[in-house]
Amino acid sequence: MKAIVFTETGKFEYTDYPEPQLKKDDDVKFKIIAASICGTDVHLLSNPPGIVGTPGIVLGHECVGEVVEVGTDVISLAIGDRIIFDNNVPCGVCPACQTGNSNLCQNMGSMGVFEDGVFAQYAVAPERQMVKIPLDIPLDQAIFAEPLNCVMGAIKKLKVMPGDNVLVLGGGPIGLYFTTLLKASGAGKVLVSEVSEFRTKYAYQQGANRVIHPLTENLVEVIKNETNGQGVDIVIDAVGVLLADAIKAVKRGGSILLFGQNDKARQEISQGDIVSRGLTIYGNFIGHYTLYNVAKLLNSGIVDFSPMITHRLALSDFGIGLDAMRKGVALEVVLDPWA
Repeated sequence: MKAIVFTETGKFEYTDYPEPQLKKDDDVKFKIIAASICGTDVHLLSNPPGIVGTPGIVLGHECVGEVVEVGTDVISLAIGDRIIFDNNVPCGVCPACQTGNSNLCQNMGSMGVFEDGVFAQYAVAPERQMVKIPLDIPLDQAIFAEPLNCVMGAIKKLKVMPGDNVLVLGGGPIGLYFTTLLKASGAGKVLVSEVSEFRTKYAYQQGANRVIHPLTENLVEVIKNETNGQGVDIVIDAVGVLLADAIKAVKRGGSILLFGQNDKARQEISQGDIVSRGLTIYGNFIGHYTLYNVAKLLNSGIVDFSPMITHRLALSDFGIGLDAMRKGVALEVVLDPWA
């Protein structure tokens, strides 16, 4: 089959690759109907890499598939079913897994990072990582399932109340998913902080009430003006380096959710600001038993992410999409392995 293979630091190749086969009785083989490029892929192919992957593997972890073969122990899926899937495969036996925190597994297998992924024509994964979706869910919605799964894990923690005012720091794809879901969850004002004019228009399109440009506007002053001097109820850092800004923008007794990751960044904050104002800070890593909810969300039709698709390319044109992501002129790049 054709695939995008990670060859060495910063490099990939569109090449022939052995078609995967079932290895375990609960494995499912699926045809990749469509795949999409994620910021993780950009970090993995940077030099030096922001995420260290395994050379020689098939890249990619966001896709929609069609089941073509099932192992003898598979009970919920059949040939012809359409699926969304979670590329992170927990071990099930470490302390984190056995205490209900499989998203924090100490031995996590990650398809497209450490193991073969989905920038190919076929892939194999355990049945437990998949959820069947109706065939009538538009592909332009279903393709967002994997990143939505991660964001839904965070939304699950926040317990948004109707009318809550929220600030999303960062208007990239993840920030836009948060913007859309928070609005659908009943948030009052959804404010987005973003420096890119390109992303600004999409933030408004996905439900933002106001986009703040922190390089030309005073973020804290705008937040105070928008909230009668109180600060927002919730702040989400979708970038990974903006905790200090989040603390300044949130109200007393408010909540901050840290989602973006930058392992190399260091920030200076005062613990006193957190304690004296009674702030709650959450950290969230990937989805946590939320993929089924993602399937229900997509089936409900109450949100529309399709306007975020900026590029549709053949798998062989992966490099074009990757370059667009690097330049910040793409949001969702959809790849067709069969074009």
